[in-house]
Amino acid sequence: MAEVKRRDGESFESLIRRFSRRTLQSGKLLQAKKIRFHRKPTSSLAKKESALRRNKMRGQREYLKRIGRLDETTERRRRYW
Repeated sequence: MAEVKRRDGESFESLIRRFSRRTLQSGKLLQAKKIRFHRKPTSSLAKKESALRRNKMRGQREYLKRIGRLDETTERRRRYW
């Protein structure tokens, strides 16, 4: 953590500005952000299973659409993570 001490006659705003500049220059803030949003890489097995699951669902959807059982007005659920 960047440490700054108030100089004689220094305003609070300039103290905060110096602290912010030191924090940015140290790179600690950027490193913390990278760590916070880091996602573990998926394994090749998980990728293959996901692809198989997607293909299966796509096939089911196309089949239901062909036989007229798929309701076009319903929206597909989407997950965001």
